[in-house]
Amino acid sequence: MSVRIAVLGLGSVGKGVLEMIAKKDLDIIVTGVADSKSGLIDPSGLDIGAVLLSKRTGSCGSVAISAKDVVSRADYDILVEVTPTNAGDGEPAFSYMKLAIERGKHVVTSNKGPISLHLKELKGLARERGVFVRYEATVGGAIPIMHTLGNGLAGNEILALYGVLNGTCNYILTRMAAEGLTYDQALAEARELGYAEADPTYDVKGIDAAIKLVILANTIWDNGVSLDRVDITGIDLLTTDALRLAEEKDCTIRLIAEAFPNRGVLRVSPRIIRKDHPLVFEGSLNAITLETDMAGEITLIGKGAGSIETASAIIGDILFISSHVRCN
Repeated sequence: MSVRIAVLGLGSVGKGVLEMIAKKDLDIIVTGVADSKSGLIDPSGLDIGAVLLSKRTGSCGSVAISAKDVVSRADYDILVEVTPTNAGDGEPAFSYMKLAIERGKHVVTSNKGPISLHLKELKGLARERGVFVRYEATVGGAIPIMHTLGNGLAGNEILALYGVLNGTCNYILTRMAAEGLTYDQALAEARELGYAEADPTYDVKGIDAAIKLVILANTIWDNGVSLDRVDITGIDLLTTDALRLAEEKDCTIRLIAEAFPNRGVLRVSPRIIRKDHPLVFEGSLNAITLETDMAGEITLIGKGAGSIETASAIIGDILFISSHVRCN
């Protein structure tokens, strides 16, 4: 049976989701879309090709239809919320998600803001309404970390986690170590290749990795931690001398996010680790290691960003919901 979705946000992730739905001919009907300036609603289903073409030449639809209109009026089963992250208060995405849940709609999102700030409230409201809130795409891009936690490792106690949660930093550190580039040179290269934003502050200062660490910690231990509980040190002050000293010990440096609840550790910082460690790899990949009581140590590695990679996580969540509930 077809599942109906409404999509908020037509940046790289939103467009990637629509492109993959159309390319794979999935049984998913898009009944509403909205960008920051316009929207479209059609209960019989939108022409995805026409929406993408319209977006390339300007707005996606009518300026008379807002994102809130799509959330409150469109006929859909799942709200796909993929607007840009606001780590300050999670708005307006948080309000859109709550409105959809209150309508009895499921929510799938890549938006780290509301999930890092309001996960407990969103999950509680979703339980009351009998719907799902799925957020695989908020951590690790294409890495199925949430599915692994909720399904593959069900019954395990997660004792600790640590990992490389920001591909931009990993790329910069890889290039500094391999070519002896300065931080500024490696950052400039990362910008040219599209790995770093024009303003890379969230990445290089460790804030992005810390937000993802908060999401993981609250998902696993439901302990209500917030960003201000994370001890954060970025890579922006790291020197080639530090990497050279690590190299002399057959080690390197990576920005590691780690949570050890029994020791009260919630930290993001550059760490010296041996080159043969599973978390030492080149480029912009992400990796997460879970320490469990039954399965032992599990490490997942994959692409942590990209429109199609993130669309993989979004579509996986959509299909998970459609396979677990009857969408009318």
